[in-house]
Amino acid sequence: MRAFQGLAGLIALVYATLAQGAAPAPAAKPDLERGKQIASTVCVACHGADGNSALPANPILAGQHADYLAAQLAAYKSGARANPIMAGMSAALTPEDMRSVAAWFSRQAVKPSAAKDKTLAARGQQIWRGGVRQGNVPACAGCHGAAGAGIPSQYPRLAGQYADLTFAWLKSFANGTRANPVMADIAAKLSEADMKAVSEYAAGLR
Repeated sequence: MRAFQGLAGLIALVYATLAQGAAPAPAAKPDLERGKQIASTVCVACHGADGNSALPANPILAGQHADYLAAQLAAYKSGARANPIMAGMSAALTPEDMRSVAAWFSRQAVKPSAAKDKTLAARGQQIWRGGVRQGNVPACAGCHGAAGAGIPSQYPRLAGQYADLTFAWLKSFANGTRANPVMADIAAKLSEADMKAVSEYAAGLR
């Protein structure tokens, strides 16, 4: 009996050692200098070297969560998120490059957009904070935060993003051109007027 217990203990120790050996090594820390180099050569034309895009058609990346940005780059490269331009830009980036440039942008100060239509923004505030009851639409703040800061690695920062761009994202979720089950369900229940309203409000958040 003792011999069996000893053997069982030895087997357990071997399996534990193998399990530890099979555990993936932690990802290397992002190289901010490498990230800066990528930002100033690959990303600068559309997003600016510091991630503050000058064009409303291109998202502001400054201050965005690093994990979220890296995940989006990986999705562009794999084709999981369709965008011919970004597919080309991400094609040569390694996972380490993606983490490095994402970390660089996340550390840059945001030069936010702004709400331009106060009436529209007021309607957007209602949706952002309380949702749309008659449409069973949840409050945006539930995932993206009251101030639009989002939750790292889960939900992106939307505060200060260009209103036209946020509206375009909502439209793409609603019509299925951008895959995301949660956002597709929510966006499909919003009218275009409400999409514009909540986009306008998000642009003015800080």
